[in-house]
This record gives sequence, structure tokens and C-alpha cells, in this order.
Amino acid sequence: MKIYPLNTGYFKLDGGAMFGVVPKSLWQRTNPADEKNMCTWAMRSMLIEDGDRLILIDTGIGNKQDDKFFSFYYLHGEDSLDGNLAKLGFHRNDITDVFLTHLHFDHVGGAIEWNKDRTGFLPAFPNAKYWSNDKHWQWAIEPNAREKASFLQENIVPIKESGQLNFIDVGDGFTSSTPLGFDVFVVNGHTDAQMIPILNYKGKKIVFMADLLPSTGHIPLPYVMGYDTRPLLTLDEKARFLDLAAKEEYVLFLEHDSVNECCTVKQTEKGVRLDRTFSFNEL
Repeated sequence: MKIYPLNTGYFKLDGGAMFGVVPKSLWQRTNPADEKNMCTWAMRSMLIEDGDRLILIDTGIGNKQDDKFFSFYYLHGEDSLDGNLAKLGFHRNDITDVFLTHLHFDHVGGAIEWNKDRTGFLPAFPNAKYWSNDKHWQWAIEPNAREKASFLQENIVPIKESGQLNFIDVGDGFTSSTPLGFDVFVVNGHTDAQMIPILNYKGKKIVFMADLLPSTGHIPLPYVMGYDTRPLLTLDEKARFLDLAAKEEYVLFLEHDSVNECCTVKQTEKGVRLDRTFSFNEL
């Protein structure tokens, strides 16, 4: 097995929204904001080469929305999904599986693209199986008012219509297995049934953190995003996970941290805190 970090680009979100009730005087120490109070975030996917499978975890925001939509998110930088795939010697047609941690637009937007004459949508990975789970899928296609702006139906419905959609049985536990050779933590605080992949790699457990832990700045327990639908549940899920991550020395792969690809955590007198940061290639 080989694993590659794959940055699909950078965008900006309001710092207050990203840190909830935590005051700016605290969160700006790790995530400085610009003059509009916007902080920069990565959209870092993961590519897994495993035998005859080439698995992509999350797809970034894509490029099919209009200028007004993108103006809210200040996309910037030279990184792109296709460009960084090409640097690794791959093409989107090589992808066999697209695993979606959840269906918010910054995670699934790149999964669907316009057709040639821009009259409809089609899968951006024509040879891939797309993986979600039934609980989260139902949550996304009948969205609550709080999350409706994050569940864009043009990102979601065409996956089902293509016939390429597959569901993982996540059951009712904290951990579930998948047909892709790795397990997932299933968490419900940010959104219903978000899946957090756990991979065995080079003698370590690598955890793709998605939106359970967007950045190293979110490690202290009260640092919970305003976007989370059940913030108290997120707090409990983070506490349970971070205790385990510190004990088992997990490597945390950070999807949204604009500076740090990976980190580890440790127990301190103040609770679990950052241990060290490093690039994935340092493993």
C-alpha cells in the first residue's frame, strides 16, 4: 500500500464560525484571520494505492458552481485535484473508489462535474464506485434548515442517478469496517454519520480526520465549529477519540489545516494537547 496526500486547493471561512464559542483572542493564535475575519483552510484529500485499487478519500469543492458561490469562499492557490493527481502519475479515470467522509460541498463538490455541453451533471470519476452510508445519505438528501446550504443537491443526486453509489453498513457502533480494507470511526456531532477512516500504514494507524478535527487549532475540547449540528456531542466524540489517539499514538491526517498535514497528540495536565506536527512524507 502507498498513501499520498492530495491537496485540491485552499479556501477561506469565517474564523468565528470555525471556532464557535471560543473568542478570537484565543483562536487567532493558531489560525490568524485576515481583515475580513476569514481564515485560510486546505481541502486535502488522500489517495490510497492498494493492489489494483486506487482509492480517493474526499474530493474538495470542485469547480462547477457559479462565480457568486465561489466569491463567498475565496478559492486561492495553485493546487488542484487534477493537477496533483497528474504529478503523481495518475488520472481521474484511474480512480477505482471514491470514499466520501460526508456530503458537505467542500468534501464532495469535486465528485460531480458538468457534462460537455453543460446541460447536466455526471460523475467526475467515471470508473469509480462511490461510497457513502445510508444514514448520512438520507440526512443529506432531506437536509435540515441548518445544513441545507452545505448539502448541494447537484453534488449528491447525480451520484445516485449514475448507478455508481454504494453504501457502507455503519451499524450503531463507534467503529465499523468497510469493503475498502480500512475501518472507520462513525461520529454524529458535526453531521449525521460522518465517517473517519483509520488506515494501517508503515506500522502506524493513520486517521483521516475530516471535520472531527479540522486543524491543530481545534484540539482543545471546547474548540468546536459553529457549523456542527450537535456541538455537545462533538465535544464528547472528540474527548473519546483524542484520549484514544494519545494512548495509541495515532497519526492524525488533517484535511483542513492549511499549514500542517499531520500531527500527533499527547496527554497533559490540561488534557490532550498537540504533541508534534510533520508532513506525511516524514512517516
